Amino acid sequence: MDTTTSVDNLSSSMESIMERLSNIKDLYFPRAQQSSAANDPSLRKSILQDLYSRNTPVFLERYGSLLTLDELKEFDMLSDDYEINWHLNHLRSVINPTSEDLKSRSAKIKNRRRAFMDKLMDDGKFFSEDSMRDREPYLHHEFVGKFQDQSGRRMSRPGEKWSETLLRRAEEALLMEKIRMEQQRLGVDEREWVGNERQEEEQEEQEEEEEEEEEEEDDDEEVEEGKHGDADLREVGPDDKGNLGNKRSTEATSLSAEEMQDRMDQFTTVMQQKFLAGEDHEHFDYSSIDEDVTLDDHWMREANEDAEEKYFADI
Repeated sequence: MDTTTSVDNLSSSMESIMERLSNIKDLYFPRAQQSSAANDPSLRKSILQDLYSRNTPVFLERYGSLLTLDELKEFDMLSDDYEINWHLNHLRSVINPTSEDLKSRSAKIKNRRRAFMDKLMDDGKFFSEDSMRDREPYLHHEFVGKFQDQSGRRMSRPGEKWSETLLRRAEEALLMEKIRMEQQRLGVDEREWVGNERQEEEQEEQEEEEEEEEEEEDDDEEVEEGKHGDADLREVGPDDKGNLGNKRSTEATSLSAEEMQDRMDQFTTVMQQKFLAGEDHEHFDYSSIDEDVTLDDHWMREANEDAEEKYFADI
């Protein structure tokens, strides 16, 4: 069907539509027309009318989202054209969606975000441990951080400049502060606040040294009084009490490689769910992801592969 319409024969309603659009600030125009149309509403209106007359589907694709439901009715006389009809139905489903439209759009958004997330997983950066820790330091601490040796994060690394080490240490201190603030907000016992571990270790070491000094004094007194008992009567030596305490502390906080990997997998899953729920808006423009039709190829391909696997499994 020939959708070409004479500009001279535009209805008054269509004229009003072109007039309104031409006065919209920052209205999109192709680069070749931007300079000439920038400050001349009459020229902008003429460009809109010309595009509508030459290629109505492109007009709807470019400016349809700016039209109201009543304005879309003005295009119904051209709905016999497949492309125009598709654009009209799509625009109406966006402006005034039915429950079925909402369900379909929700499924598309979910699939597109998952497709984009798969790309991020393949890239390996956004869902790396360091990157996830930067975004959610407290969650990382709860899942895996408190079971890791944090001293290594403050040490210089091979080939690293001193300025880079200092910068990384400053960033590490900021992350520690964020974790501590979240612990305080949640009412975590002060003894469990991140950064207090070293303080507790120093206090324990001091207490152990005092106990050892007291025990040595007792031993000296026993020797002087001739009451020094057999060594076999004491199964735990003067240094063993502190060692046993440290051993229990280590056992309470250390995990096997398998357990650490399991907790890391759990943490990654939580971060993936946050991405899919739209909670990473500080890092991504979700509207660009949700409207990216090219991402449909990814999950449609996966759906076809799943269907093939199911088919051959049922044979």
